[in-house]
Amino acid sequence: MAVIMSKIKVGVIGATGYAGAEICRLILGHPNAELTAVSSVSFEGQALSRVYPGYLGLWDMTCTNQQEVLEKAEVVFAALPHGLSEEIAKACDDRNILFIDIGADFRLEDEDEYKEWYGGDYQYKALHEKAVYGLPELFRKKIQGARVIANPGCYTTAVPLALAPAIQAGFIEQQGIVADCKSGVTGAGRSPTQGNHFPELNENFYAYKAASHRHTPEIEQTLRQLFGSKMRVTFVPHLLPVNRGILATCYARLKPGVTKGQIDEAYREFYGNEFFVRLLPQGKTPTIRSVRFTNFCDVAAQADERTGTLIALSAIDNMVKGAAGQAVQNMNIALGLCETDGLLTVPPAI
Repeated sequence: MAVIMSKIKVGVIGATGYAGAEICRLILGHPNAELTAVSSVSFEGQALSRVYPGYLGLWDMTCTNQQEVLEKAEVVFAALPHGLSEEIAKACDDRNILFIDIGADFRLEDEDEYKEWYGGDYQYKALHEKAVYGLPELFRKKIQGARVIANPGCYTTAVPLALAPAIQAGFIEQQGIVADCKSGVTGAGRSPTQGNHFPELNENFYAYKAASHRHTPEIEQTLRQLFGSKMRVTFVPHLLPVNRGILATCYARLKPGVTKGQIDEAYREFYGNEFFVRLLPQGKTPTIRSVRFTNFCDVAAQADERTGTLIALSAIDNMVKGAAGQAVQNMNIALGLCETDGLLTVPPAI
């Protein structure tokens, strides 16, 4: 672990969106980092505490522009829509600033896939080759010392963490994987739409973007790296009438002869030393309430021997482990800090 003589200077670009504001919240509680500048196009010139009153007296500095963030920070988090991070990443790379992208610009390795799902091209191909995918429990060694980190999306954290032990153990078939996921409405961002309008969402529950969600190729990319070959996943997201949380229920065909005991052992061995993945006892299933405001991912796995099906479940807070918390975890790993710094929040009881 590195010895820190002074606090790391952190800047957040896009600080008034939900993910950006969540990064600010976590950095304010980080023992080895300090928030030195934040930017917002929509609220430039206003204090963050004017946008989010909860920050009153904690961080009342004015939201500035991107250039000032680059001048004042050693680590920059960008919480922006896709297509807006590459220029910032290039500026950070030129200044030797650690850049962590909460958006999607560096998540996909294949430019053709990015073009298909996001409609854009890569401007700085060398920068994409340098970028690493920041899902710590699967790719920790690559993150260590990295300078450009692609922070995974929320579904693309929950699904691979549910399935990874079974994949590594070789217990499931490549074909026929189904990811049935439910998310809180903050995953849609701060800008209002008809779908997240209160009367539409309250006392309602529905699927959206079935077989067409942009997280699909990202999920498949991670699982492909675990399987070692190309694969396809049926991914169906749903919107819950809650603010936070994702529950992922994943189904896969078990290979002949795989038992419940083997599944249990594989999951215990895979996650035995992972602080932020909590493997639940047999008979228990994850709940989004148990991970609210935390960087934990709760996991459970059941082998349905009657149908030959693996049922793997995970729950995360989509704003923390699915966004800002994982980004801080990545910063800690990249800089050699204690991985749990700033992330020891206990979930509220209710």
